[in-house]
Amino acid sequence: MSQVMDFDSLRRAMADNYEQPEGPARNARAEQLLAEAEKLNIPLAVIEALGHQLKVYNYSSEKDKMFVPFARLLRMWDERPEDFDEYETHSLHWVFKWMSAGMLGQPHIPLASMEKWLGEMEHRYRLAGHSERAVRSAEFSVAAHIGDLDRAERAYAAWLAADRDEMADCHACELHDQGWWQARKGEDERALELWRPVLDGEYVCAHEPHAVLASSLLPLLRLGRPDEARGHHLRGFRLVRGMESMRSSYADHVEFCALTGNEARGLELLAERPAYFTDPGEPRSRLDFLAVVTLLMDRLVALGLGGQAVPGPAGREWTARELAAHAREEALALAARFDARNGTAYVGQRTRERMDRRPLMDRLPLGVRTARPAPAPAPVPAAPVPERDLPALLAEARRLSDAMDPQAVDAWAAVARAAEGRELDARDRADLADHEAIGRGPEGAESFERAAELYAAAGDPGEALAARARAAFVRALTGHSDRALEEITGLRQEALALFEEGGTGVRQTASVLVGRARILMHRLEEDEGSAGAAEEAVRELLAFAGPHTAEIRLASRAAEATAMLAELAGRAGDAEAAAELLRRAAEEYVAAGLPWFAVEHEARLAHLARQLDDPEGGERAARAALEHGQGHLEPAGQAQLHLGLAEALSTSGRVAEAAEHALEAAHWADEAGEGPTLGAWARHQLGGLLLRQGRFAEAAEVLESALPDLTAETHGEGAIVQTQWWLGDCHTELGEHRDAAERWLRAAEIARHWPEQRDHAMLAHLAAEALGHADLPEEADRAYARAADLWRGLGNTHGLVRALRARAWLAARGEGGLDAARELMAEAAGVCESGSPEDDEARIRLVTELGHTHRQFGDLVARSAAEGTDEGTLRAAFEEALGHIVEAIAVFASLGAVALGPRTGAELAAGWLEADLGRPDAASARARAVLSAYEGADGGAEPVRARRAEAERLLEALDAQRKE
Repeated sequence: MSQVMDFDSLRRAMADNYEQPEGPARNARAEQLLAEAEKLNIPLAVIEALGHQLKVYNYSSEKDKMFVPFARLLRMWDERPEDFDEYETHSLHWVFKWMSAGMLGQPHIPLASMEKWLGEMEHRYRLAGHSERAVRSAEFSVAAHIGDLDRAERAYAAWLAADRDEMADCHACELHDQGWWQARKGEDERALELWRPVLDGEYVCAHEPHAVLASSLLPLLRLGRPDEARGHHLRGFRLVRGMESMRSSYADHVEFCALTGNEARGLELLAERPAYFTDPGEPRSRLDFLAVVTLLMDRLVALGLGGQAVPGPAGREWTARELAAHAREEALALAARFDARNGTAYVGQRTRERMDRRPLMDRLPLGVRTARPAPAPAPVPAAPVPERDLPALLAEARRLSDAMDPQAVDAWAAVARAAEGRELDARDRADLADHEAIGRGPEGAESFERAAELYAAAGDPGEALAARARAAFVRALTGHSDRALEEITGLRQEALALFEEGGTGVRQTASVLVGRARILMHRLEEDEGSAGAAEEAVRELLAFAGPHTAEIRLASRAAEATAMLAELAGRAGDAEAAAELLRRAAEEYVAAGLPWFAVEHEARLAHLARQLDDPEGGERAARAALEHGQGHLEPAGQAQLHLGLAEALSTSGRVAEAAEHALEAAHWADEAGEGPTLGAWARHQLGGLLLRQGRFAEAAEVLESALPDLTAETHGEGAIVQTQWWLGDCHTELGEHRDAAERWLRAAEIARHWPEQRDHAMLAHLAAEALGHADLPEEADRAYARAADLWRGLGNTHGLVRALRARAWLAARGEGGLDAARELMAEAAGVCESGSPEDDEARIRLVTELGHTHRQFGDLVARSAAEGTDEGTLRAAFEEALGHIVEAIAVFASLGAVALGPRTGAELAAGWLEADLGRPDAASARARAVLSAYEGADGGAEPVRARRAEAERLLEALDAQRKE
C-alpha cells in the first residue's frame, strides 16, 4: 500500500514536476498529484494541486483540459473563499485571462459564452479591486480574432489607457500583443519599436522573447532587414524548439523558411514536430500550423518537387503535393468551424491569405546546413531555329570568341544546333569544331585534330598548328605527357618556321608556344627536374607575346606567362616573388579587359598572402577575385573566396564583416553540394565569429549544424574540439550549464589522446565549473580532480591551485565537510609555497595565487560556520577565518602596489570579521587603512569607488554598533 504524501512533499513534487519538459508526461503527473492532494483532506492542498494542473495544461498541447479544473476552483472559491491563501487568490483571478484565451482557441465554445465570460471576468475583477486593463486586453483579443476591427481598436485604446496592476499581463507579453496588432495593421516599424525592450532583454518571461522573435520575422523581411530576420530565426527557433505549447510560434518559423527560399529547412522543422500535425488540444494553433504547412508544400510543388517525400501526419507516407492538398483541406475546414462560431468569414479569409503568400526573398542564407531542393528539370522541346538566325548566331559567337568571353562556348553550341542539316563553309566548320572541342574538356583531343584539318582545308595553316597544340595539351592532361611533349616540340618548330616565312601571325604562333609552356608546367607534377625547361618555354612565350599586348589574345598569353612564372617561383620556395608575379598577372588580365581570367590568380594570391602574414594583401586579393568573378564563378569558387576573405577579415579584427563572408561561404558551399566538407568548415568559422560578437544563440545554432559534418579525416580533430569548445561557451552564456559541461567533456575526451595536454586540462576544468553551476557537485568534483591531475602533470601551478580551491568549496558542502575542505585548501597553499618561478612576472603570479588561496580559505571557513552552530563554535570559526585572511593581507602586501586591490579587499573582509568578533577598534582601523590606501587615487574608477563605499559602510555599521 503506497504511503500518502504530506503537504510539504506534495509541494516539492509539484515544483519538481513544473520543471519538467512540457508535454503529456508532465500533465499526467499533475493529475496524479491532484489525486494525492485529495487524500490529505486539506482544502488548500487541493487548491494548489488544481492550480498546478492549470499551469501545466496551459503550457502544453492539451489546453482544452484547463476548463474542468478551473470550474472546480471557481466553485470552491464561491463556496469557501477563506480556504484560499493570498497567493492562490491572486492565481485564481490571474487564470481568468487564460480561460478567455482558451475559449477563443476552441471553436466549439459559442461566441455568446465568451462574451458572457468577459462580463463575468469584469465583474469579478471589479469586486476584487483590480484594474480593467486585463479585461480590456481580453476583449481586444476576442474582437481581433473575429474581425471586428473597430471594436478591437476601441478595446486596444482602453487597454492601454487603464492602469497597470497585478492582474495585467507581464510587460513582455503585453508588448508582444501590442506589436502583433501594429504588424497586423501594416505598421511594421511601430511593431518593432514596441518589441524592442523584449528583444533587448529588458522584459522577459517564460514565453518571451520566444514569441516576439517569431512574430518579428515577417515584419523584418517586409522592411528589408533580412540580416536581423535571420538572427531572430536562429535565436528564436532555439527557444521554441523544445516547448510543446508554442505551436503558433513554431509555425512562424516554418513560414519564414517557406518565404525565404529555405524550403529544406522548413521540412526539417516539420520533421522535428510530427505531433503538431494532429494534436487537437488547441485548434487555433493547429490552424496556424496547417496553414504554413500548406504554404511550404505549395512552394515545393511550384519548384517542381511535388513528388518529393515529406514529413506529415503519422500513419502513411506523404509527397509534397499530397500533403499540400491535405493540409489545405484540414486548415480550411478548421477555419470554417471558427467562422461558424464567430458569425464572420474573417478567420477563413486570413487563413487563405497566409496559405497563398508569395516568397519575400529568393534565398536568404541562414548559415545552418540545409541543402536547397533541386527542382525537377522540366522537359523543354527544342524549338527549331529559323534559318535566317544562323548568320547572326555566327556573328555573335565570333564576337564573344574575339573578346575571349567565357560565354563563347555556349554561343558556339547555339551555332551547332542551328547548323544541323545545313552547309557551312570550311572556316565556319573549323571554328565550330574547335569550340566543340573546348566544350568537351578532357575528351576534346580528337575534336581539336578534326578542327586542325578543317583549318588547313580553309587555308589557315597557323591556326591548324594551334589546334593541334591544343590537342597535345589535352593529351598531357589525360596521362600522355611524353607523347604530348614530343608532339608540341615538333609543332613549335613548324610554327616558328611558318612565322618566319610570313605564313602565319603572332597570335597563332603564340597559341602554339602557350601549348608548349602549359605542357611543360604540367609535367612538373611528374618531374620536378623539368623546371628549367618549363621556365625557358614560359620566358619564350612572354618574349614573343609581350610586345603585342594591344591585341587581347596576346595580352592574355603574356598574362598567363607571368602567372606561370609565379608558379615556378612558388615551387622554388620564393613566396614573395610568387605573390608579386601573381599580382602582376591579375593586373595584366584586368588591363586587357579580361577580369574573369584574373580571378584564379587573385584567389591564389589571397591564399599566399595569408601564408606571408599579409592579411591586408589577402583581403584585397579576395575582394578583387569576388568582384572580377561576378557572373562567372562556380558556387565552389564563390565559397572558397568568401571563406578566404572571412579569415583575412577575422585576423584583422573586423569580426562582423568576416561573419557576413563566412555566411556567404556556407551558402555557396551548400549550392555547390559541398555542405559536408567546405560548408561544414564555413559554418565552423561562422559560429566562432558569431560567438565573438556575443550572438550566443545564433552561434550555437550554427555550430550545432556544423558539428555532424566535421570529421577528423577531412577537417582534423582540432576543428571538432574547437567547435565543441565554442558550443560550451555558448551554452554557458545562455545559462545552459549542464549542456556546456557535456560539450566540454566530449571535447576533452578527444583531446585526452593528444601529445600536448593543456587543452585536455583546460576542457576538464571548464566542464567542472559548468557542472558546479548546474548544481551537480559530485560530478563537478570528479571533473576538478581530473583537471588537477592534468595540471599537475603539466607543471601548471596556477591551474592546479584553482582546481584544488574549487574542490575545497565543493567538499565543504559535501560529506567530508569543513575538514575535507581544509585539507584541499592547505594543499593548494602548499603548492603555491613550493613553486619555483622562473622570473619576476611568474613570481608575482604565484604569490598572488597564494594570497587568493589564503583569502578563499578564510571565506570558506567563515561561510561554512555561519550556516548555523552554537555561538562558541561560530566564534572559533571566525577566529580561524580571520587568521587566514590576515595571512592573505600579508602576502598581498609583499607585492606592493601591484596587489593593492586584492589587499584592500582582504582588509575589508578582515574588518567585517573583527566587527562580528566584537572588536570595533580593530575593524575601524582596517576600514581606515583602506580609505588611506586610496587617497589620491582616481575616485572615478569603479574598483576604487566600490572599495571606498564598502569601507564607509563598515564604519557606519561600527558606529551604529557602538550606539547600541
